[in-house]
Amino acid sequence: MDAGGSVSAAARRETALTEAEVAELLPSLPGWRRESRSIAKTYRFADYGETMAFVNALAWLSRRADHHPDLSVGYDACKVSYSTHWLGGLSRRDFACAAKVDALFSD
Repeated sequence: MDAGGSVSAAARRETALTEAEVAELLPSLPGWRRESRSIAKTYRFADYGETMAFVNALAWLSRRADHHPDLSVGYDACKVSYSTHWLGGLSRRDFACAAKVDALFSD
């Protein structure tokens, strides 16, 4: 979506993944699981400072990708959930962004 909340031209070219495509892609993301119309993973940290550093880095990454996850943040954990809301399901962008979050976490 653009700054005004509308779907960008690039995003409009995206299509929802089929169940078979989701089943094929999900094993490439260790720890991620299917939750209804989204994929999700919980990351664990030593303390609140580490959790918030991850959340802030993820916010920057999401802004650059123009694709924003839903987050549930606690003292020592952050659950990240991706879906392409306007498609009502999952897109390849969800999986690409999830892989970027995994790379961020491993650094």
